[in-house]
Amino acid sequence: MDNDLIKEGKYKYTEAGEGTPIIVLHGLMGGLSNFGGVFDYFPEHGYKVVIPELPLYTQNILKTNVKAFAKWVKDFITYKGFDRVILLGNSLGGHIALYHAKAYPEKMSGLILTGSSGLYEAAMGDSYPRRGDRDYIQRKAEEVFYDPKIATPELVEEVYQVANDRLKLVKTLTIAKSAIRHNMAKDLPKMHIHTCLIWGAEDKVTPPEVAEEFHQLLPHSDLFWIEKCGHAAMMEHPDEFNRIMHEWLKKQHL
Repeated sequence: MDNDLIKEGKYKYTEAGEGTPIIVLHGLMGGLSNFGGVFDYFPEHGYKVVIPELPLYTQNILKTNVKAFAKWVKDFITYKGFDRVILLGNSLGGHIALYHAKAYPEKMSGLILTGSSGLYEAAMGDSYPRRGDRDYIQRKAEEVFYDPKIATPELVEEVYQVANDRLKLVKTLTIAKSAIRHNMAKDLPKMHIHTCLIWGAEDKVTPPEVAEEFHQLLPHSDLFWIEKCGHAAMMEHPDEFNRIMHEWLKKQHL
């Protein structure tokens, strides 16, 4: 999927299907292919799935933060000519989706979060990738999942390359600090967008109590659990994730 990117001006993205637009926002260390299950399923069910490559490492350092990425998403939605969209985000992508929903509610028809930061994320507070230490990076990658085998050599290599690129590492740390700074606990009760929370019951990065707090603070939220599942439910249990998400969309008439 990453090799089939459409490149138009400053945007790189992949898309499939026709119908209601679902914009998918990947995480800090997550590639577009993490959402392969969503990308394959929803175009067959009346949705247009669009996955942009977020400019995590290409924007000016002053625009390397959650607020600026949310503005970038808004501009991308306008560029694509969409009136209103459903945003789906994992980890940092969920945080960006949340900030977008706060800042640009007129662009939103629904919000789906899985393992979202915005309240708390374990990885943001501890030692971020150590350069050159492949074993450490492998352990950290495996901790993201309930089944460590999901952390393939290819995935570990991607994280390793970021950790060993000095500029990308600086920007990764800048984004991590921005995520802590943009805590959204006070904003959530004022956000009236219909929100679907799909959470791994064994998520170690954004633990189950984080999902409970999101559910408590967001006025119009529904919370669903996937058992034997870590931080990236759409990767570990794609069929179950798609089933929950699709049923919720139908229930909300989205």
